[in-house]
Amino acid sequence: MKKSYLFRGIFYAAGLFILALGITLNTKTGLGVSPIISVSYSISAIWNLNFGNMTLALYGIFVAAEMLLHTIRNKRSIKREGTVLTHENKVDLKLLLLMDLLQFPLSLIFTRFLNVFSAWIPDLSSLGPDSFAGSFLGRLMFLVIAVILTGIGAAMSLNMRVIPNPGDGIVQAIADCVGKETGLVKNCFDILNISITAMAGMVFGGKIIGIGIGTVAAVIGVGRTISIFNHFVRKKMDTLAGMQAK
Repeated sequence: MKKSYLFRGIFYAAGLFILALGITLNTKTGLGVSPIISVSYSISAIWNLNFGNMTLALYGIFVAAEMLLHTIRNKRSIKREGTVLTHENKVDLKLLLLMDLLQFPLSLIFTRFLNVFSAWIPDLSSLGPDSFAGSFLGRLMFLVIAVILTGIGAAMSLNMRVIPNPGDGIVQAIADCVGKETGLVKNCFDILNISITAMAGMVFGGKIIGIGIGTVAAVIGVGRTISIFNHFVRKKMDTLAGMQAK
């Protein structure tokens, strides 16, 4: 049992590490960033602020919104079910809010990974077309690698069912509150983030910042990567992590 917990922790931490690497590499290609962090990226680029810190602030807003949505959903549930289940619903709410709060320290750790990788990986677009990494073909190749890493990291961390990344947690909270399918809410939330990013760029930067082919690649490719990764690897990982009977 203890060995399975060790594997679970390793897979979860490795997933966050790989996810942070994929997200950062995506931004460094200069071809557009993933929708979920496009707002923090554009703000950091426009005002020359720290990308990791801006993402931490964004995640803080997500967590606060999750707590509000969970509270609203809980109150609606109590009204529907009556006073008999009031105590049970309050217990569930406390657990949900605790899980939400635990996303704050997770966000702090995750965004420090972003800062480390941001300092380590150069801006590929600034290298110039004379180098392969700075050419369009090279940046496109690194974009594909970034999307794959992002999908693998997301799958590994989510599959361990520990503490969700705030970007995933807010989508699930909205879906639960409005009673819609998670995939649909994810698509709508991505569009909202892209719209805010484009508007912020045009108003404060005079151009669209952070939106490009990399954004489209992330929307399409990350989900496909998660599906393929889970198809070939999830069963073995779940067994090692004690997530299912051997």
